[in-house]
Amino acid sequence: MKNKIGLFLGVLLTANATAGFADLKIGFVNIPAVLEKAPQAEKAKKRLEQEFSPRDRQLVAQQKEIQTKEERMTRDGSVMGDAERANLEKDIINKKRDAKRSQQEFSEDFNARRNEELGKLQRRIVEAIRAIAKDQNFDLLLTDGVIYASEKIDVTTQVQQKLAGMPD
Repeated sequence: MKNKIGLFLGVLLTANATAGFADLKIGFVNIPAVLEKAPQAEKAKKRLEQEFSPRDRQLVAQQKEIQTKEERMTRDGSVMGDAERANLEKDIINKKRDAKRSQQEFSEDFNARRNEELGKLQRRIVEAIRAIAKDQNFDLLLTDGVIYASEKIDVTTQVQQKLAGMPD
């Protein structure tokens, strides 16, 4: 990726060398900083918490139930009858299996929804960057792979402001 950007810049700069470097307008956007401060990111986080908190509470309750049964087994196992102890052990094993399956489903569902929300946010960021590039007549806006960018070409703050003005 870095080689492609370098090659592209080299070709672009060589092509514009005869026209003069003063005509070339280049900018930089720090995407992680935009993601961190985007109001849409905070709203997405709250939506995910609201959507998944009931299931999270359910998983915690399952774990507490298993722990209670294990404590009972440890405390009373020696005085229980063989059938009662076997039933309790079987119940604990089944509950652990169900809890593990529920935890895995929760993780998969949460990751899928998080990725969906992140995708929406990334599309919004790209829209904002393109709008700024067109409005301010940038020839090139870079994001990843930049080792140094001076503050005069950093348009990250402008992208953050543009995102703040965009609807969800």
